[in-house]
Amino acid sequence: MSPGRAASGQLGGTRTPARPASRVRVSPGWAVVWTLAAVVPLVFLAIFFVWPVAALVAKGFFPDGTPSLAGFEQVFTAQRTWRIVRQTLTQAVAGTVVSVLLGVPGAYVLYRTRFPGREVVRAFVTIPFVLPTVVVGVAFKTLLASSGPLGFLGLDETWAAIIAALVFFNYSVIVRTVGGLWGRLDPRLGEAARVLGASPARVFATVTLPALAPAIASGAAIVFLFCASAYGIVMVLGGVSFGTIETEIWYQTTQLLNLPAASALSIVQLVLVTASLLVANRMQARQQRAHRLLTDDRGERRWSWRRDWAASLVTFLLVAGLLVTPLAYLAFRSVWTPSGFSLQYYRLLATTGEGALVIPVWTAAAYSLRIALGATLLAVGLGLAVSFVVSRRPRSALGRGTLRALDSFFMLPLGVSAVTVGFGFLITLNRPPLDLRSSFVLVPIAQAIVALPLVVRSLLPVLRAIDPRQREAAATLGASPWRVLATIDGPLALRGLGLATGFAFATSLGEFGATSFLSRPNAATLPVVIFELIGRPGAQNYGMAMAASVLLALMTGVVMALAERLRPSEATGW
Repeated sequence: MSPGRAASGQLGGTRTPARPASRVRVSPGWAVVWTLAAVVPLVFLAIFFVWPVAALVAKGFFPDGTPSLAGFEQVFTAQRTWRIVRQTLTQAVAGTVVSVLLGVPGAYVLYRTRFPGREVVRAFVTIPFVLPTVVVGVAFKTLLASSGPLGFLGLDETWAAIIAALVFFNYSVIVRTVGGLWGRLDPRLGEAARVLGASPARVFATVTLPALAPAIASGAAIVFLFCASAYGIVMVLGGVSFGTIETEIWYQTTQLLNLPAASALSIVQLVLVTASLLVANRMQARQQRAHRLLTDDRGERRWSWRRDWAASLVTFLLVAGLLVTPLAYLAFRSVWTPSGFSLQYYRLLATTGEGALVIPVWTAAAYSLRIALGATLLAVGLGLAVSFVVSRRPRSALGRGTLRALDSFFMLPLGVSAVTVGFGFLITLNRPPLDLRSSFVLVPIAQAIVALPLVVRSLLPVLRAIDPRQREAAATLGASPWRVLATIDGPLALRGLGLATGFAFATSLGEFGATSFLSRPNAATLPVVIFELIGRPGAQNYGMAMAASVLLALMTGVVMALAERLRPSEATGW
């Protein structure tokens, strides 16, 4: 008998049965707390996300202050638009399929098996996800250029190079999403099938794969969203011939100042984002039901070459070939000078280069850390409030639908163009009562918006893993809502807070899209400084860009290594 039912039976007697916690009358003060937990993040996102994006989109409908659809007609009747939409969907589908095919074996090796150094490999796999896209684009381009070590492959400025870079970024999403669930599947199900004579392949196809299907579909939907909204990779590796909706929004906004066209494309992108999030949320709901099959970490087993060689070989080749090679070549270029190996470029980080920068790179790095800290505190505070609200399990269909809609709403910043958000900030937050153009808070707010969905996605699986009967039993035994929150929800939330904080801090450190619009030359972040160095001529500037990129990779790697060590077993999300 469960604790909740036992308590109910003991206290109920022959009188009216005890009601579950969700039906106990809530005090007015407690109702205010839950209302604020939902309203404050909603107001924040409404002001600093919905308003800027809506203002930019509205300029497409009201180009001269009067309603007009001429811009939309011009965009959707142009062959260029449909070519770009087709290229966006093709690249997103290809990047998603390859990421899933290669990520599932990695999820098995890194989360189902145990071996020395596993946490280090997990942290390393996560680093590409939080690296600035422009840095990775340049690393791949340098590697694949005709003068690079892989130039003989002829992949420079090709569709294959873009797909490889997309997989580089999104591999960890599949590994973490699928692996978090796989590591906690009850192994006795597969063992029973093998005892009955099923082969390992049949056990995987009939037992394991159906259990993992919601996690795979959820991860694939998120990867599709990231691939469809890729910006820096396509800009650096694709050129004009491989433009996507994201790059076209940038082109129409900054080069042609054609806001109606940019608005039309932003709406197309929002449709893709919304569809991806709906699929992801539906699959995550199914995944939560699969938690009944999970145990703590008994699903893990010691690594064995005889049993795990195939998945291990695929994972090793992928990690060594696709993840290590670009980063290793980046590190190599940072110490290779015309006169041989030297730390010259790292010493030059204390300077402004050959007239490329206003502030030294080390100053930008220190500023990035301060900005990331502020963004992290903001994102984690809001994310905790959102996660506590969305993790509730209402009994009514209306309540469940409302929470699913709220969850999807806070995921929107993941797929909306960073160009749209940054440009929207400039045209909305430039006059009273919110004139923040010269305020230092604008950049951390933008970074917090980007990091907020990652915080929520890190905390929700932990809070949703709580058996609601625990809350019901505590309430039945007389615990106040505050006591239930402090003794049941609070400790588990703290366990997931390390991972959420790590994701928020690393993401803020590497955020480039919106920050590039908002930062000033005398207060630039490290990713913006790297982009400036790459765009200036001179071997010294380029070498400093490589050294600064290695510095940024090390900073994010250390943060994610610490976060991975604090990852709770309940965290099955990415």
